[in-house]
Amino acid sequence: MTTTNNNEDVEKKIVEAAKELFIENGFAETSMSDIAAKVGINRPVLHYYFRTKDKMFQAVFSNIILSFIPRIHDIIIQQDKPVSESIGEIVDAYYKVFTENPCLPLFMVREMHRDMDHLSTTIKELRLEQYLHKIMDVLQEEMNGGRLKTVPLPFVFYTFYSALTVPFLTKNLSASFFLEKEDTFEDILVQWKPYIVRQMEALLVVG
Repeated sequence: MTTTNNNEDVEKKIVEAAKELFIENGFAETSMSDIAAKVGINRPVLHYYFRTKDKMFQAVFSNIILSFIPRIHDIIIQQDKPVSESIGEIVDAYYKVFTENPCLPLFMVREMHRDMDHLSTTIKELRLEQYLHKIMDVLQEEMNGGRLKTVPLPFVFYTFYSALTVPFLTKNLSASFFLEKEDTFEDILVQWKPYIVRQMEALLVVG
């Protein structure tokens, strides 16, 4: 039991270290040696847990995505709430993970540009498509049933994720030009949330 717990602790430390380095520096710029050094272990020990950097990326990506995608999925498939309330809850779920990992939006954009095939393969191997397809299916069903405006799904994606991620992608710019002395970045996020909700309501809500 103790050995199992120790192995789980080491593996968790490796995944957390790899996540931090991948998010900060990117997948391509992070080496196995970098990860081993951050954890405080040698390369053979690292290879005992993760034979390749791709396998480590899968573990990190799964750790990130599964920290919020199931929650997004559950919010969207609940159809007994006003659209504005559901959108607000989705924003809160993303704010939580992005606040804990401020460089995550930049990491995702960077990985899409670096090698989208690699990212797609990772999503498929981790069987995360089930969440993405279900979310898209529910939105399409709501549109087909006249409960939401008929809007191309890419437009829904563009509108929501641009509004959601731009504050994090431009955090340093905001701090330099837009924040008053008494304001914090978190204050800006709180003030920005209603604008995201209103943009999505204007895009989707019927009537």
